[in-house]
Amino acid sequence: MIISVIGCGYLGAVHAVAMASLGHQVIGVDVDGEKVARLSAGRAPFFEPGLDEFLTQVMATGRLTFSTDMAQIHPAEVHFVAVGTPQSATGAADLQYVDAAVDAALPHVVAGSLFVGKSTVPVGTADRLATAISPSGARVAWNPEFLREGHAIQDTLRPDRIVYGVGTGDEESVRMLDAVYADALAHGVPRMVTDLRTAELVKVAANAFLATKISFINAMAEVAETVDADVVALADAIGQDARIGRRFLDAGVGFGGGCLPKDLRAFIARSEELGSGEATSFLREVDRINSRRRQRVVDVLAEELGDLNGARIAVLGIAFKPESDDVRDSPALEVVRRLVEAGAHVTATDPRAIASARRAHPELTVDYRESAEETMRDADAVVLLTEWVQFRDLDPRAARALVRRALLVDGRNALDATVWADAGWRVRGLGRAAVGPGR
Repeated sequence: MIISVIGCGYLGAVHAVAMASLGHQVIGVDVDGEKVARLSAGRAPFFEPGLDEFLTQVMATGRLTFSTDMAQIHPAEVHFVAVGTPQSATGAADLQYVDAAVDAALPHVVAGSLFVGKSTVPVGTADRLATAISPSGARVAWNPEFLREGHAIQDTLRPDRIVYGVGTGDEESVRMLDAVYADALAHGVPRMVTDLRTAELVKVAANAFLATKISFINAMAEVAETVDADVVALADAIGQDARIGRRFLDAGVGFGGGCLPKDLRAFIARSEELGSGEATSFLREVDRINSRRRQRVVDVLAEELGDLNGARIAVLGIAFKPESDDVRDSPALEVVRRLVEAGAHVTATDPRAIASARRAHPELTVDYRESAEETMRDADAVVLLTEWVQFRDLDPRAARALVRRALLVDGRNALDATVWADAGWRVRGLGRAAVGPGR
């Protein structure tokens, strides 16, 4: 098929490359000329493992092109809308980019073509867009994405489910989407066909559930800290229950990134607009618990060091999760901000996110360094905030020789506290009792 992807940020770029790899002819369109130039040269404007190599391979087939000219989408049968829906000042999703993308595309689409929403939007958006699009003879479907940063290529090619939201009786849209995803369907990926509004709710409901699960175990961490229990052992025990499961039960500094926090708040805001705010009111506490975990890291450091003014704090990890350079709503960067405000001298490192952090937060007075070893040198405390494998594999004895004081605050409960304590470190996890030498 001939496919257009409107919006070539993280979601759109990955989707365009993946679709072209399956044999479709794909045109990716974006208003950002620099982004288009980078993609056209085979370089993604963000870090995603394996994407640059995959992009280069697919570009060589001639099936994938990028442009700033919306007129290039004219031959396409299916138009994926993959632009951002950032959080507005009220917490609601800002739909200006979705609306602008559709308005710009409409003069160039042909009757019988299909607009497919990939962006995460408030329920009811597809119905509104369908009203605007229908005079062109095109139709609207919604096809939510479930990508995990760090696994986006695999999640696009072999998702754990594919959801189509279509209008009542719209079998033609189902047929066209089946043609788009024929390879995944042939490999047994489950397909669900719903109405438009249910498809819109699927994504925000999934993210709200994941956020709730993370905040639940972080609430248990708060309880565990008051009674000297171990939240990791607790998570292991309850995670054995098949009804609960162990995934997303990792207590620590909390969730971040460009999806979970934004989508959670947008879901709350939309529910209140619809008069069903009571049904999602518990999600406000999910958000509050998550925010508290960032301050808890600072509080633990203050408990151990006293006044943080002038303390040298080494931070390992800036991205909101490993295998990403994304610093949007990064818990790590928020902890750094609070440490700087407390007067600490912060050194920090990350395998991928230093440039992103500098661009996004130039106001932060942080001494960024290229290696963990440089970052830890002469530190009064080391704080792990993003669990990159490079940090999990550190030698605690070698690290002990670098620091001024052997205090480790594990904000992800990712390190073996006993091993680090045996190497002479005092280790504070979140939701776990301190181990190692006393203060």
